[in-house]
Amino acid sequence: MKNETIIKTDRLILRPWKEQDLEVFAKLNADSRVMEYFPSTLNREESDQLANRMQAKIAERGWGCWAVSAPGIANFIGFIGLNSVEKATFDAPFTPAVEVGWRLATDYWGRGFATEGALAALKYGFETLNLDEIVSFTATQNKRSMQVMERIGMHHDSKDDFDHPKLPDGHHLKRHVLYRLQKNEWKKS
Repeated sequence: MKNETIIKTDRLILRPWKEQDLEVFAKLNADSRVMEYFPSTLNREESDQLANRMQAKIAERGWGCWAVSAPGIANFIGFIGLNSVEKATFDAPFTPAVEVGWRLATDYWGRGFATEGALAALKYGFETLNLDEIVSFTATQNKRSMQVMERIGMHHDSKDDFDHPKLPDGHHLKRHVLYRLQKNEWKKS
């Protein structure tokens, strides 16, 4: 087991998952607004399995999609972090890759938390893990996430857009945009 990284920003703590996060995470994953650009909401069992998989990756590697606390505001607001996207399980033109991603409860939207946490995850990815590139992707309809991707310095080229390999043809969320950021484009703060 590797050291489980904790990242602190001005307003957030990206940390390993705790048992008490699971109930709040299940509510977040059952919220149709949060899950609007995913194929479906998750039930409690599916939500717990997702959290457990994310924590297992953190325990294995020391990094991943961390649970997020906003001290003085809430003990758990969602997750932000880095995820390894492997060609064996996600066959897309850009895989294998490491993606930056986030999922926050609606009460915490519009406060800059996703941007702040994603910047911290990018810093960790480029400066600690020494990654050459980090990607992010979402359904073409998800303008809010694309705005975050742009705010954190990622760029989009329509030639990189792709069809999500796990969604059936004709699914309204099948087409995805891909945003990229190279290490040499990252500005150290």
